[in-house]
Amino acid sequence: MTEKPNILLITTDQQRFDTAGDTAPSFMRTPHFDILTREGVTFTSAYADCPICVPSRVSIMTGKYVTTHGMRYIGQTSKVMGRHDTLPAYLRELGYQTAAIGKMHFGPERVRHGFDEMILPADYYLQMSRSGLPYQPMRHGLGQNELYPTMATVPETLTLTSWISEQCVDYILHRRDPSVPFFLWCSYTKPHPPLDPPEPYYSMYRQCDIPEPFVGEWAVGDECPVAFERFRQSWSLDLIPPEVIREARAAYYGLITQIDYNMGRIFSALQDLGLFDDTLIIFTSDHGEFLGDHRTGGKVFFYEPSAHVPFVLRMPKSWDRRMHGTKVSTPITLADILPTLVKAAGGKIPRGVDGIDLIALARGEIQEPRRYIEATADREPSYFAITDGIWKYIWYPEGGQEQLFNLKEDPYELTNLAKRQEYREKCEELHRELVKRDQQRGGKYSDGKRLITRPLRGDSERDRRNSGWPGFHTEHYPVDVRH
Repeated sequence: MTEKPNILLITTDQQRFDTAGDTAPSFMRTPHFDILTREGVTFTSAYADCPICVPSRVSIMTGKYVTTHGMRYIGQTSKVMGRHDTLPAYLRELGYQTAAIGKMHFGPERVRHGFDEMILPADYYLQMSRSGLPYQPMRHGLGQNELYPTMATVPETLTLTSWISEQCVDYILHRRDPSVPFFLWCSYTKPHPPLDPPEPYYSMYRQCDIPEPFVGEWAVGDECPVAFERFRQSWSLDLIPPEVIREARAAYYGLITQIDYNMGRIFSALQDLGLFDDTLIIFTSDHGEFLGDHRTGGKVFFYEPSAHVPFVLRMPKSWDRRMHGTKVSTPITLADILPTLVKAAGGKIPRGVDGIDLIALARGEIQEPRRYIEATADREPSYFAITDGIWKYIWYPEGGQEQLFNLKEDPYELTNLAKRQEYREKCEELHRELVKRDQQRGGKYSDGKRLITRPLRGDSERDRRNSGWPGFHTEHYPVDVRH
């Protein structure tokens, strides 16, 4: 094993699991992701345990579940973590130079949480505004949470995706200290809306056989959880015409391919210095995107399109037992990144960390692997969920509504099994597991036997459609409210 390998963590924002690798449409072009899968380990049941930007990033930085670090929605990261006990802080103690380039979504914006250096999208927008160029990014008027497609208002070489890649290349080739190993977090802002790829990516998939959205039986009738229906009605996501959803999906795929092609620039910089083969690389996303599935968009809820993410780990080629070209089905989560990288860097997994070492998991060195991933979100909407990668149970406190899905037979969650008598025992088993976990944390959301139930709010569809906030902010936005 190479001592203290260079480490590259690549994350995308809002990329669902079925847009790369074996589960992606056959027409998708992701050659560099495919290289990582051939040379690495693919974790097929990777989940965000709170599929919202800030909670996911806190889990990456702390190695803790959302139920531990407590950031269950959008908020100031400085309230739950500081400069110590974070991923970059642990790696710096082990002799690493650390840099974060791209979207961090920390709050306040410039808090570094242990990084030696940060380069943010705000730097890009400032640079572009001062460039004197006749065109500027995001002048199309679409905001950060709108599921409508458009084209970038700048050429590909001037997009934020290209700029983030260029900053990473510059760091690798010119700005880092070559006498010490580096940890670089390359954090792309896409394919998060606005869905605005430049050419040639805008047109790349428009003539392809775009998959139709999956719409569960439960999502169109009386079975639909009130909290879920309120969310999509408040943004009127269920009213977007099918032809617009199709174009939105084509644009979304285009953004993913743009990222993938740009990853090639980073890989080339490593290769030029003879570093690519022995750099440890992780690729994943902070959460997914409904993209019209179940007649909605965005994320937040613990369904497959919004919570299940791509995840691949490529070990250095000089290591023994690399397990390359293999798959692991044990459920994992973003909290596993910190212990994995700290251990790979020669350190000990810190106390109080919830995550596990994914390299040890891939090698079969963990005798009792994790059985479940627990998930939750707080405020509005609120839910509790749990999955073992095969069964998934979701409890909505409002109205006490519950859902059960068999992901092996029903991977897109089309049929809710919770009301069928033959699955009552499975529902009760998973409900008890959630209650047990809550009681171990103090019992805030259960009475020892059942999870809490809240009354229905009684608001009307008309009221909901009058209260939405789809995010009308473009190139100038307050960071603390950005999703």
